[in-house]
Amino acid sequence: MPVLKDVFDRRLVRRRRERAVATVDTVAPVLEACAERLLDRLDDTTRRFTRALDLGGRGVVAPRLAARGIPFVVSADLSPAMARHAGGLPVAADEEFLPFAPESFDLVVASVSLHWVNDLPGALLQIRRALAPDGLFLASLPGLGTLQPLRTALAEAETTLRGGLSPRVSPFPELRDAAGLLQRAGFALPVADAEEVPLAYRSALGLFRDLRAAGEANAVLAADRRPPPRALFAMAAATLPQGPDGIAPGLRLLVLTGWAPHESQQKPARPGSATHRLADALGTVERKAGERPDGR
Repeated sequence: MPVLKDVFDRRLVRRRRERAVATVDTVAPVLEACAERLLDRLDDTTRRFTRALDLGGRGVVAPRLAARGIPFVVSADLSPAMARHAGGLPVAADEEFLPFAPESFDLVVASVSLHWVNDLPGALLQIRRALAPDGLFLASLPGLGTLQPLRTALAEAETTLRGGLSPRVSPFPELRDAAGLLQRAGFALPVADAEEVPLAYRSALGLFRDLRAAGEANAVLAADRRPPPRALFAMAAATLPQGPDGIAPGLRLLVLTGWAPHESQQKPARPGSATHRLADALGTVERKAGERPDGR
Protein backbone atom coordinates (compact mmCIF):
# COMPACT_ATOMS: atom_id res chain seq x y z
CA MET A 1 0.00 0.00 0.00
CA PRO A 2 1.50 3.40 -0.95
CA VAL A 3 2.36 5.78 1.89
CA LEU A 4 0.42 9.04 1.73
CA LYS A 5 2.69 12.05 1.60
CA ASP A 6 1.86 15.03 3.80
CA VAL A 7 0.62 18.09 1.92
CA PHE A 8 0.50 20.64 4.74
CA ASP A 9 2.98 21.84 7.37
CA ARG A 10 0.89 21.25 10.49
CA ARG A 11 3.34 23.04 12.78
CA LEU A 12 3.09 26.10 10.57
CA VAL A 13 -0.72 25.86 10.61
CA ARG A 14 -0.64 25.82 14.42
CA ARG A 15 1.71 28.82 14.66
CA ARG A 16 -0.47 30.84 12.29
CA ARG A 17 -3.60 30.01 14.23
CA GLU A 18 -1.80 31.07 17.41
CA ARG A 19 -1.00 34.46 15.86
CA ALA A 20 -4.50 34.78 14.42
CA VAL A 21 -6.08 34.85 17.89
CA ALA A 22 -5.32 38.58 18.01
CA THR A 23 -6.91 39.28 14.62
CA VAL A 24 -9.56 36.62 13.92
CA ASP A 25 -12.42 38.77 15.22
CA THR A 26 -11.87 41.15 12.28
CA VAL A 27 -13.04 38.40 9.92
CA ALA A 28 -15.89 37.26 12.17
CA PRO A 29 -18.58 38.25 9.62
CA VAL A 30 -17.23 35.71 7.09
CA LEU A 31 -16.78 32.98 9.70
CA GLU A 32 -20.26 33.70 11.09
CA ALA A 33 -21.86 33.46 7.64
CA CYS A 34 -20.24 30.04 7.15
CA ALA A 35 -21.23 28.84 10.63
CA GLU A 36 -24.85 29.94 10.23
CA ARG A 37 -25.18 28.14 6.90
CA LEU A 38 -23.86 24.98 8.53
CA LEU A 39 -25.85 25.15 11.76
CA ASP A 40 -29.06 25.80 9.83
CA ARG A 41 -28.90 22.05 9.10
CA LEU A 42 -29.78 21.43 12.76
CA ASP A 43 -33.24 22.82 12.04
CA ASP A 44 -33.85 19.85 9.74
CA THR A 45 -33.78 17.32 12.60
CA THR A 46 -35.89 16.80 15.71
CA ARG A 47 -32.93 15.19 17.48
CA ARG A 48 -31.93 17.03 20.66
CA PHE A 49 -28.23 17.26 21.46
CA THR A 50 -26.57 17.56 24.88
CA ARG A 51 -22.82 17.02 24.27
CA ALA A 52 -21.25 18.91 21.37
CA LEU A 53 -17.72 19.19 20.03
CA ASP A 54 -16.76 22.37 18.20
CA LEU A 55 -13.72 21.60 16.02
CA GLY A 56 -11.86 24.74 15.03
CA GLY A 57 -14.79 27.14 15.36
CA ARG A 58 -12.64 30.21 16.10
CA GLY A 59 -15.19 31.85 18.39
CA VAL A 60 -18.30 31.69 16.19
CA VAL A 61 -19.57 28.10 16.59
CA ALA A 62 -19.55 27.34 20.34
CA PRO A 63 -21.64 30.40 21.31
CA ARG A 64 -24.23 29.47 18.68
CA LEU A 65 -24.41 25.89 19.94
CA ALA A 66 -24.91 27.16 23.50
CA ALA A 67 -27.61 29.55 22.26
CA ARG A 68 -29.45 26.53 20.84
CA GLY A 69 -29.67 25.08 24.34
CA ILE A 70 -26.82 22.55 24.16
CA PRO A 71 -25.57 22.44 27.77
CA PHE A 72 -22.08 20.97 27.23
CA VAL A 73 -19.82 22.29 24.44
CA VAL A 74 -16.12 21.48 24.04
CA SER A 75 -14.03 23.69 21.74
CA ALA A 76 -10.99 21.91 20.31
CA ASP A 77 -8.32 23.55 18.20
CA LEU A 78 -4.80 22.80 17.02
CA SER A 79 -3.79 26.07 18.70
CA PRO A 80 -4.22 26.18 22.51
CA ALA A 81 -4.78 29.95 22.40
CA MET A 82 -7.45 29.61 19.70
CA ALA A 83 -9.15 26.85 21.71
CA ARG A 84 -9.39 29.25 24.66
CA HIS A 85 -10.78 31.93 22.34
CA ALA A 86 -13.41 29.64 20.82
CA GLY A 87 -16.04 29.93 23.54
CA GLY A 88 -16.54 26.38 24.82
CA LEU A 89 -14.59 24.23 27.26
CA PRO A 90 -11.12 24.58 25.65
CA VAL A 91 -9.07 21.58 24.57
CA ALA A 92 -5.87 21.79 22.53
CA ALA A 93 -6.18 18.91 20.06
CA ASP A 94 -4.86 17.82 16.69
CA GLU A 95 -7.71 16.82 14.36
CA GLU A 96 -5.55 13.93 13.18
CA PHE A 97 -5.12 12.58 16.77
CA LEU A 98 -8.31 13.41 18.67
CA PRO A 99 -7.96 12.80 22.44
CA PHE A 100 -11.60 11.87 23.08
CA ALA A 101 -13.02 8.53 24.19
CA PRO A 102 -15.45 6.68 21.92
CA GLU A 103 -19.05 7.96 22.06
CA SER A 104 -18.08 11.16 23.90
CA PHE A 105 -20.39 13.45 21.92
CA ASP A 106 -23.75 13.37 20.19
CA LEU A 107 -22.89 16.31 17.90
CA VAL A 108 -19.61 17.30 16.21
CA VAL A 109 -19.39 20.54 14.20
CA ALA A 110 -16.37 21.50 12.10
CA SER A 111 -17.01 24.84 10.39
CA VAL A 112 -14.34 25.70 7.79
CA SER A 113 -11.67 23.91 9.82
CA LEU A 114 -10.67 20.60 8.21
CA HIS A 115 -9.01 21.83 5.02
CA TRP A 116 -5.50 21.92 6.56
CA VAL A 117 -5.66 18.25 7.64
CA ASN A 118 -3.25 15.87 5.92
CA ASP A 119 -5.15 12.66 6.70
CA LEU A 120 -8.77 13.72 6.20
CA PRO A 121 -10.11 10.13 5.95
CA GLY A 122 -8.38 9.29 9.23
CA ALA A 123 -9.69 12.45 10.92
CA LEU A 124 -13.25 11.63 9.81
CA LEU A 125 -12.88 8.10 11.18
CA GLN A 126 -11.81 9.48 14.57
CA ILE A 127 -14.72 11.93 14.57
CA ARG A 128 -17.16 9.10 13.87
CA ARG A 129 -15.70 7.08 16.74
CA ALA A 130 -16.10 10.07 19.08
CA LEU A 131 -19.82 10.19 18.26
CA ALA A 132 -22.41 8.26 20.22
CA PRO A 133 -24.76 6.06 18.15
CA ASP A 134 -27.19 8.27 16.20
CA GLY A 135 -24.89 11.25 16.78
CA LEU A 136 -24.61 13.90 14.06
CA PHE A 137 -21.54 15.22 12.26
CA LEU A 138 -21.74 18.57 10.46
CA ALA A 139 -18.78 20.01 8.56
CA SER A 140 -18.01 22.61 5.96
CA LEU A 141 -14.74 23.13 4.14
CA PRO A 142 -13.63 25.12 1.12
CA GLY A 143 -14.08 23.19 -2.09
CA LEU A 144 -12.54 23.25 -5.53
CA GLY A 145 -13.05 26.69 -7.07
CA THR A 146 -12.37 28.59 -3.84
CA LEU A 147 -9.81 31.38 -4.38
CA GLN A 148 -9.43 30.30 -8.01
CA PRO A 149 -8.95 33.86 -9.35
CA LEU A 150 -6.18 34.43 -6.79
CA ARG A 151 -4.57 31.07 -7.59
CA THR A 152 -4.49 31.92 -11.29
CA ALA A 153 -3.22 35.48 -10.79
CA LEU A 154 -0.37 34.39 -8.50
CA ALA A 155 0.67 31.56 -10.83
CA GLU A 156 0.79 33.86 -13.87
CA ALA A 157 2.68 36.58 -12.00
CA GLU A 158 5.28 34.18 -10.56
CA THR A 159 5.79 32.49 -13.91
CA THR A 160 6.50 35.91 -15.41
CA LEU A 161 8.89 36.97 -12.66
CA ARG A 162 10.69 33.68 -11.96
CA GLY A 163 10.02 31.47 -14.93
CA GLY A 164 8.27 28.95 -12.66
CA LEU A 165 5.66 28.80 -9.95
CA SER A 166 5.15 27.64 -6.39
CA PRO A 167 1.85 26.47 -4.84
CA ARG A 168 0.68 29.58 -2.99
CA VAL A 169 -2.98 28.62 -2.52
CA SER A 170 -4.05 25.41 -0.76
CA PRO A 171 -5.48 22.56 -2.85
CA PHE A 172 -9.19 22.01 -2.18
CA PRO A 173 -11.29 18.84 -2.51
CA GLU A 174 -14.04 18.20 -5.06
CA LEU A 175 -17.67 17.68 -4.13
CA ARG A 176 -17.80 14.24 -5.73
CA ASP A 177 -15.18 12.99 -3.28
CA ALA A 178 -16.87 14.31 -0.13
CA ALA A 179 -19.73 11.81 0.28
CA GLY A 180 -17.31 8.97 -0.47
CA LEU A 181 -15.06 10.11 2.38
CA LEU A 182 -18.02 10.02 4.77
CA GLN A 183 -18.94 6.51 3.70
CA ARG A 184 -15.35 5.36 3.98
CA ALA A 185 -15.26 6.65 7.58
CA GLY A 186 -18.37 4.62 8.45
CA PHE A 187 -20.99 7.38 8.61
CA ALA A 188 -24.61 6.48 7.92
CA LEU A 189 -26.90 8.54 5.66
CA PRO A 190 -24.01 10.62 4.26
CA VAL A 191 -24.88 13.78 2.33
CA ALA A 192 -22.55 16.25 0.63
CA ASP A 193 -23.58 19.41 -1.20
CA ALA A 194 -22.08 22.78 -2.08
CA GLU A 195 -22.99 26.40 -1.39
CA GLU A 196 -21.50 29.59 -2.76
CA VAL A 197 -20.73 32.25 -0.15
CA PRO A 198 -20.75 35.69 -1.80
CA LEU A 199 -17.66 37.73 -0.95
CA ALA A 200 -16.30 40.93 -2.46
CA TYR A 201 -13.28 43.09 -1.67
CA ARG A 202 -12.53 46.61 -2.78
CA SER A 203 -8.86 45.72 -3.17
CA ALA A 204 -6.60 42.70 -3.18
CA LEU A 205 -4.91 44.13 -0.08
CA GLY A 206 -8.12 43.59 1.88
CA LEU A 207 -8.28 39.97 0.72
CA PHE A 208 -4.65 39.28 1.68
CA ARG A 209 -5.21 40.94 5.08
CA ASP A 210 -8.28 38.83 5.87
CA LEU A 211 -6.55 35.58 4.92
CA ARG A 212 -3.73 36.35 7.36
CA ALA A 213 -6.16 37.53 10.06
CA ALA A 214 -8.04 34.23 9.91
CA GLY A 215 -4.84 32.17 10.05
CA GLU A 216 -5.37 31.03 6.46
CA ALA A 217 -2.01 31.96 4.94
CA ASN A 218 -0.31 29.34 2.78
CA ALA A 219 0.95 26.24 4.65
CA VAL A 220 1.61 23.89 1.72
CA LEU A 221 4.83 21.96 2.34
CA ALA A 222 5.86 22.17 -1.32
CA ALA A 223 5.67 25.96 -1.34
CA ASP A 224 8.86 27.87 -2.10
CA ARG A 225 10.00 29.31 1.25
CA ARG A 226 12.34 31.84 -0.31
CA PRO A 227 11.16 35.45 -0.04
CA PRO A 228 8.75 36.00 -2.93
CA PRO A 229 9.69 38.42 -5.70
CA ARG A 230 9.03 41.96 -4.52
CA ALA A 231 6.58 42.63 -7.34
CA LEU A 232 4.69 39.32 -7.04
CA PHE A 233 1.63 40.33 -5.05
CA ALA A 234 1.28 43.72 -6.69
CA MET A 235 1.41 42.11 -10.15
CA ALA A 236 -1.09 39.45 -9.14
CA ALA A 237 -3.41 42.02 -7.59
CA ALA A 238 -3.40 44.06 -10.79
CA THR A 239 -4.71 41.09 -12.80
CA LEU A 240 -7.47 39.97 -10.42
CA PRO A 241 -10.83 40.33 -12.19
CA GLN A 242 -12.99 43.19 -10.91
CA GLY A 243 -16.77 42.94 -10.74
CA PRO A 244 -19.38 45.59 -9.94
CA ASP A 245 -18.81 45.04 -6.20
CA GLY A 246 -15.05 44.62 -6.40
CA ILE A 247 -12.84 41.54 -6.37
CA ALA A 248 -14.78 38.30 -5.86
CA PRO A 249 -12.25 35.72 -4.54
CA GLY A 250 -14.70 32.81 -4.59
CA LEU A 251 -15.69 30.77 -1.55
CA ARG A 252 -17.36 27.47 -2.43
CA LEU A 253 -18.33 25.60 0.72
CA LEU A 254 -18.67 21.83 0.70
CA VAL A 255 -21.20 20.92 3.40
CA LEU A 256 -20.97 17.39 4.83
CA THR A 257 -23.60 15.65 6.94
CA GLY A 258 -23.32 12.17 8.40
CA TRP A 259 -24.68 10.15 11.31
CA ALA A 260 -23.04 7.63 13.59
CA PRO A 261 -24.79 4.33 12.79
CA HIS A 262 -27.76 3.28 14.92
CA GLU A 263 -30.35 0.53 14.57
CA SER A 264 -33.22 3.05 14.46
CA GLN A 265 -31.96 4.71 11.28
CA GLN A 266 -33.59 4.13 7.92
CA LYS A 267 -31.79 1.48 5.87
CA PRO A 268 -32.03 0.58 2.17
CA ALA A 269 -34.05 -2.53 1.36
CA ARG A 270 -32.14 -5.74 0.60
CA PRO A 271 -32.03 -6.72 -3.08
CA GLY A 272 -34.86 -9.17 -3.85
CA SER A 273 -36.87 -8.25 -0.74
CA ALA A 274 -39.70 -6.44 -2.60
CA THR A 275 -43.20 -7.88 -2.06
CA HIS A 276 -44.88 -6.12 -5.02
CA ARG A 277 -43.92 -5.94 -8.68
CA LEU A 278 -43.09 -2.52 -10.17
CA ALA A 279 -45.29 -3.35 -13.20
CA ASP A 280 -48.30 -3.85 -10.92
CA ALA A 281 -47.66 -0.59 -9.10
CA LEU A 282 -47.44 1.35 -12.38
CA GLY A 283 -50.38 -0.46 -13.97
CA THR A 284 -48.29 -1.63 -16.93
CA VAL A 285 -48.00 -4.99 -18.71
CA GLU A 286 -44.68 -6.80 -18.25
CA ARG A 287 -43.29 -8.39 -21.48
CA LYS A 288 -40.29 -10.46 -22.30
CA ALA A 289 -37.42 -8.94 -24.22
CA GLY A 290 -38.35 -8.66 -27.93
CA GLU A 291 -42.04 -9.49 -27.36
CA ARG A 292 -44.51 -7.36 -29.38
CA PRO A 293 -47.59 -5.71 -27.79
CA ASP A 294 -49.83 -8.31 -29.50
CA GLY A 295 -47.95 -11.06 -27.62
CA ARG A 296 -46.07 -12.44 -30.67
